[in-house]
Amino acid sequence: MDNITHSVIGLAAGELLHRSLPPESQEPAQRTRRALFLFTAWFASNAPDLDLILTRLLPSPFGYLLHHRGHTHTLLLAVPQALLLLAMLWLLWPTARRLLKDSSPARLGLALCMVLGFGLHMGMDFLNSYGVHPFYPFNSRWLYGDMVFIVEPMFWVLLGVPVIATLRSGIMKTVLLAALAAVLCFFTYKNYLTPVACVVLLALGVLLTVLQGRAGERGKGVLLLAFALGATFIGVQGVASAVGRARVEAAVQRLDPGTRVWDVAMTAFPSHPLCWIYVALDSKTDVYTLRRGTMSVLPTALAPNACPAGLAETGQGEQLAPGIGLSAQATGSLASLRQLQSHNCYADAWLRFGRMPKLDKGLTDVRFNPDMQTNFTTVELEQFRSRPCPAYVPGWGHPRADMLNLRE
Repeated sequence: MDNITHSVIGLAAGELLHRSLPPESQEPAQRTRRALFLFTAWFASNAPDLDLILTRLLPSPFGYLLHHRGHTHTLLLAVPQALLLLAMLWLLWPTARRLLKDSSPARLGLALCMVLGFGLHMGMDFLNSYGVHPFYPFNSRWLYGDMVFIVEPMFWVLLGVPVIATLRSGIMKTVLLAALAAVLCFFTYKNYLTPVACVVLLALGVLLTVLQGRAGERGKGVLLLAFALGATFIGVQGVASAVGRARVEAAVQRLDPGTRVWDVAMTAFPSHPLCWIYVALDSKTDVYTLRRGTMSVLPTALAPNACPAGLAETGQGEQLAPGIGLSAQATGSLASLRQLQSHNCYADAWLRFGRMPKLDKGLTDVRFNPDMQTNFTTVELEQFRSRPCPAYVPGWGHPRADMLNLRE
């Protein structure tokens, strides 16, 4: 997810924990505890993305593909990250150190802030089609939620608005709420959000602002409501994604009976459970086929071409089935892909990330670009022909180990 989402979720978790634990005996200690919880949960909810500094260990694009959402996004290495954060707080924040020595609620809350911060980061990153592998090295398999768009304004509103509403500065509160409303309107103007979605988000923002204003300094009901609504939204998206995936798989098999569908990747539209971008991967004999397009999980109510134009595919000329538009299609040889993986170490490194591999002059994962155009994953293997095999390639599982006949 984007770091605004990670930030507001961390801040909301820290605020909720602060309000849920018994208050400190002195007001200065209470203020210190709140600041400590907010900072800790915010930092822990963003810290795994510091792995971006490791992208230079490999040439482009391999560094980003293999080291972002890498080791720092694993449960095992969340432990040293938490210990480093604790050491930093202990050494650099004297008032927090004194508070932690004297207060058991503060110690409990700090531990929970760390657990929730790191856990929520990995959990939120799981929700989209990019994926994570949190159980490495015990299990190197990538896990994909395929539920939520990577930049989701719903979380900005549900969790960001209550956090903003807790600010003491009226000017700052007004500026941030106005900025959020302006961003939602801008996204609607650029056709990333539908007008209906924008109105719903603005109405939720107003409601949560009013409710949080009435909750007082200790009230936690609004934050609990925000997390409950966020979980409900994820659940709705998950159901819609599963329905859409099943419909795409059935459409592919009707189109070509006897074909094997290896995977269907689903990418959500922001704040719109009916609209999805799909990429289907199937094969029959030695030929594998990639299909990409826009679909509506409820075509009787909404046609695919009515989905927000800012994210919809441009080549919607054909249909796999009612409500499932087809914008681009590509084929490849299974034998060629398997040979490339086994004989080319750069291709093998790329295939430790690539979930939907388009094989042409190079390799492209077609999850991330309209109409299967080149994107940040594209690599032309010819430029690495004379180079030695890359070092620092992590041992992530191959997302297409099934198709490559690898035992992992």
